[in-house]
Order: sequence, then C-alpha cells, then structure tokens
Amino acid sequence: MKVNTQAINFNADPQLLEFIQKRMNKLETYYDKVIQSEVYLKVEKTRNKLNKVFEAKINVPGDSFVVKKQCKTFEEGVDGAVASLERQLKKRKQKLQENFKNIS
Repeated sequence: MKVNTQAINFNADPQLLEFIQKRMNKLETYYDKVIQSEVYLKVEKTRNKLNKVFEAKINVPGDSFVVKKQCKTFEEGVDGAVASLERQLKKRKQKLQENFKNIS
C-alpha cells in the first residue's frame, strides 16, 4: 500500500517513515481493498508531554476512515492508530460479508 506521509513543520526521520509504512501495510491483511492512505505528523508547541499528533486517513471503496492520536512519541501514536484502524476495517469487512449473505 502506498502511504503518503506529510510531516508538518519538521523533517521526519527516514526510520520513522519506514516504521509507519510497515505498520500501515499490515492493515491490508484485514481489508485488501484499501485505495489510498494519508498520514499527517505534527508536533504541537505545548508544555504538555503529549505533543506528537499522528493522524491517518484511509480510503476504501465507498468510505473513508480517519484516526487521530496524540501521544508522547510518533511510534506510540502509530501503534494506537493502526490498532483502531484494524478494528474499523474488520468491522467494515464483516458488515459487507453479512450484507452479501443477505442478498444471496
């Protein structure tokens, strides 16, 4: 899956981009009809330690899913967002299968 990653107001480390790509690729095991995915990385200027914002948008036929996580590290945000997207994609796939059974 092609992941378009945008780091806002900073340059993302190549290791971080590779980590994001690997984790996002795992989503295809749950739902193989992902059209496109976009990732936004932001660092907020606050005194709060939770200043890293990870936002992911995934487009599938007829729908899109958006997840936003705010954490101490981007890796933590990626893990949380991917877990949430996994649940959403599984639910979508199950719903489509149930609709297909009802039609048949």
